[in-house]
Amino acid sequence: AEDGIRDLVRSRGLGDVYKRQILYEIEDNILTITLNRPEKLNAFNNIMQNDLINAIDRANDDDEVKAIIVTGSGRGYCAGADLSAGKDTFNMEARDDRKGAISESGEIDWSHSGVRDGGGRVTLKMFECLKPIISACNGPAVGVGITMQLAMDIRLASEDAKYGFVFARRGLVPEACSSWFLPRIVGVSKALEWIYSGKGFDPEEALKVGLIRSIHKPDELLPAAREIAREIIDNTAPVSVALSRQMIWRMAGANHPMDAHKIDSRGIFARGRMSDAKEGVQSFLDKRQAEFSDSVKNDMPEYYPWWDEEKYS
Repeated sequence: AEDGIRDLVRSRGLGDVYKRQILYEIEDNILTITLNRPEKLNAFNNIMQNDLINAIDRANDDDEVKAIIVTGSGRGYCAGADLSAGKDTFNMEARDDRKGAISESGEIDWSHSGVRDGGGRVTLKMFECLKPIISACNGPAVGVGITMQLAMDIRLASEDAKYGFVFARRGLVPEACSSWFLPRIVGVSKALEWIYSGKGFDPEEALKVGLIRSIHKPDELLPAAREIAREIIDNTAPVSVALSRQMIWRMAGANHPMDAHKIDSRGIFARGRMSDAKEGVQSFLDKRQAEFSDSVKNDMPEYYPWWDEEKYS
């Protein structure tokens, strides 16, 4: 019954008012996902994790959604993990949702789903997303609050933003696949400086090394994010954007340019036969706005996906 109510609420574009962990709002083909625990600075918990995963799944399956913006409600973006469980916050043995990972004899089954990091589940889902994701960081973003943004494509910050990879200060290690994402974005040396120190830093430092695209006054942040989204939506073919997103992210780990050449070639060959490419060329010759009709939900080319799904083990 709960799932049915939640789906009904979301399908009407009113946001997740039932659980109130995120808001899900579509307007003019832009989905805005708002982390919605303002009284806790939008601290991340299991409900928020599942709602974010469900939101990306819904967006992938909805051709009305052509771009996604993620932001926070209130004065924070995300203060990291919810620490309300105190010293046992990260003690998985004490959590009911992690049962089965440790046997009665104390042996750990490292391949058990109960071992998996929740932030990583979210960033992996974002990695698989077929729609461009823009982060509009409106305030403090530490721990998973910043690592979840690494899997987003374009990151904007308010002047009120503050960042911190604070894991070592909590006796932890980086999570949410950030050991893969962060050095690819800012380089190994800067990534290690931030992770070793666990220090907080301002958006100016983030801007210098390319963690974020730009800094904005608080009331100009979302309009700037929407302007970028509109530039994408109004001028490009959604199927081409979906394929390009996967090509760029997945080639970040490729062993040789030939890997890219194989996928580029399939993409050009497949898309060149489809209506979008014909419309793209003809609209240019006619000096008019293109009207792309291929659907991400229904018209992805037959070679997609070109990778074998990675399994947790």
